[in-house]
Amino acid sequence: MTPYKPRRLLPAALVAGALATGACSTHTAPDGDDSTSPARRTAAHTDVLFIGAHPDDEFQSLAAFGQWRERQGLSTGVVTITRGEGGGNAAGPEEGPALGVIREREERAAVAHAGIRNVFYLDKPDFWYTLSAPLTAKAWNRPPQQPTDTLARLVRLIRATTPKTVVTMDPRPFGQHGGHQEAGRMAVEAFRLAGDPAAFPEQITKEKHAPWKPGRLLAQNWTFDGPTGERCAARQVTDPHTGLPVMSVWPGVRSRDHGKTWAQVERDAARTYITQGFGTLPPTVGTPANRLPCEWFTVLAEDGRQVTAPVHPQTGLRPLYAEFRDWTQKVHMPWLANDAQPAYPPAPATTVPDVAEAPVVDGTAGPDEYPGETLHLTHWDGKECTPDDCSADARLARHGDDLYVLVHVTDDRKGAPLDARNDCKRHWRTDSVEIDLDPRGRSDDTSTTFRTGILPFTAHDGGPCAERDADDHQGPASSTAPGMTVASTVTDPYHGYTVEAKIPLADLPAPVDPARLTANILVYDSDTQDKTGKSRLAWSPYGSAQADPYVWGTLHLPGYTPPPDHPAPAAELPLEAARSQDSPASVSQSTRTGIPLGGGTS
Repeated sequence: MTPYKPRRLLPAALVAGALATGACSTHTAPDGDDSTSPARRTAAHTDVLFIGAHPDDEFQSLAAFGQWRERQGLSTGVVTITRGEGGGNAAGPEEGPALGVIREREERAAVAHAGIRNVFYLDKPDFWYTLSAPLTAKAWNRPPQQPTDTLARLVRLIRATTPKTVVTMDPRPFGQHGGHQEAGRMAVEAFRLAGDPAAFPEQITKEKHAPWKPGRLLAQNWTFDGPTGERCAARQVTDPHTGLPVMSVWPGVRSRDHGKTWAQVERDAARTYITQGFGTLPPTVGTPANRLPCEWFTVLAEDGRQVTAPVHPQTGLRPLYAEFRDWTQKVHMPWLANDAQPAYPPAPATTVPDVAEAPVVDGTAGPDEYPGETLHLTHWDGKECTPDDCSADARLARHGDDLYVLVHVTDDRKGAPLDARNDCKRHWRTDSVEIDLDPRGRSDDTSTTFRTGILPFTAHDGGPCAERDADDHQGPASSTAPGMTVASTVTDPYHGYTVEAKIPLADLPAPVDPARLTANILVYDSDTQDKTGKSRLAWSPYGSAQADPYVWGTLHLPGYTPPPDHPAPAAELPLEAARSQDSPASVSQSTRTGIPLGGGTS
């Protein structure tokens, strides 16, 4: 498509080639802020600044950044708020800061394919997959830091790098990582505040930065469903939800420097993110050019001013979406909240029978152990699979204060066996079962829930193992849920497995409300040896259910009397992050650009 038409004419040097490539024609800074002047064009200057949450958040925009550099001479810098310490590792057992160090190396190698030299890390912690921007904000700005610490660092970086265009992630809660949402929110606010002398005035009076107001603000729009091929760069389109204009860059254009399409260059870059599992992507892009989709960006601001659109308020908002609506009103962009809350399908429900004798946890369903209904798990996310490839059902029972869960899985191919001694974690990387429980049925995010991942088999014939992840107390089940017991049976020859677990209700973060206990049961199917998942099944019918307790099903526990209520302990978020001061690449970049490590003051 042609770029979104600005409200004033652009210098011809900046628009040259834009119609042919579909690339963005970036504005100069508003009158009074000329980034081309020698006084402002320092070693830190970049024409475009991308702001993301994790290493790899930029990779689906590298074709755009590379085209803008080749066709218009526009440089791009990247701000990555965390180093992705909380994610999975498809390359080894490293996690936490050790994983963050690896991911920095991967990201720097990947963005170099698009001619990007500078990556600025804010040293904020990445903890787990969550849909909650507020929970992310608490982790990124924990005491003794100020609640505005991340925002202050972004404002400082915009003032130091003087970009004409800021590109960020979609701030809308469309089933995406809370870190992505929060990065988008912080970028929107920093874009507005960087040019205000009254915002973080010490950066001006003490640090000698000058106010800087970029001209254009774009947000990645991964959910936009537009035309494919060169025709996706042929006309102006609008996002059907926000009503805002959407511009595109077509990756089918051939790179002058690389001698291949930008789609292929972007694939080459993606394959350097080994820990993310992207190294298993096919080396060659096989999609015909006429079917290559564009990279889409929502235009949030032009000439330093917000682009407006009609507002369509939603009613009956759940807390996550009501909080987002309130934020859009605070930043004077209420149209971003249009259609923010999805139309949830009805959540399932079942009655868990109270059995007279406790089931024997041996990986099999004995007579009368599970007299309740069979819960059928259906496709939730990833590749659709046939019943022989991956299918599953679950059965539940209660005896006293213990919940019993038995999950039978049909599977045609074993995933990678992980080492139970040092790698019983991040269960989504291979064949596994996940059981989620919200004791009060009213959690806004998973930090007040119980989530366990169970590996039915492990390396060296180690048998099953269990851990807790993305809940109020992560780690091996032996220490985080000491009363929990798991067993499994695995067929030989392999065509599936059965997992059985006893979960003491006392291990949950709060006493169970027998009328409101909610749960989800998921099965992860890998089919590979590269520690990457392919398909996911779940009891709840709504995707991303493992991170959104709103859509879990209800477990009725007739006859159960919970213990007295007690205050729930605070969630134990893993907040240790890799530090820029320990990264030779970051230290060298800081010396070269003059920008302090971590986006800080020194």
